[in-house]
Amino acid sequence: MTLEGLDELDKKIIHELQTDARHTSSGTIADAADVSASTVRNRIQRLEQQGLISGYHADVEYESAGYQLYTLIICTAPVPRREELAEAALEVPGVVRVTEVMTGEENVHVSVVGADGDDLSRIGRDLDELGLEVADEDLIRSEHVDAFDGFDADCEDRS
Repeated sequence: MTLEGLDELDKKIIHELQTDARHTSSGTIADAADVSASTVRNRIQRLEQQGLISGYHADVEYESAGYQLYTLIICTAPVPRREELAEAALEVPGVVRVTEVMTGEENVHVSVVGADGDDLSRIGRDLDELGLEVADEDLIRSEHVDAFDGFDADCEDRS
């Protein structure tokens, strides 16, 4: 499904879920869109089945949970194996997110969580054993996330 296949209700649902999925009910969206809650639930189910919505995730403050080292490990994977290696990296204990980047070098970004330097060293070794070449490591201070405003019907046209 492409953006052209989305109607205003689909866009509103996506925007509201991106803004705060935990505190957004189908009833809340339905009231704002002047449709029934069952219509919203059916739309959400369809968007999930079509792969447009692929999950709901908790934002965790790792430091508060006792994990002092939230780190971005930037790796290089051979392009023909990039997807395979990215998926395999998710199986490494401590890896919480893997992002594939569309470049030849530094094309896999691995977010990891560790309690200490030994954790990070082990994760780096495990990634290396998979076939990912570690190019850089950066401690993450914080992340800031927002809903994509292209789904917000209340915003002006951005074209």
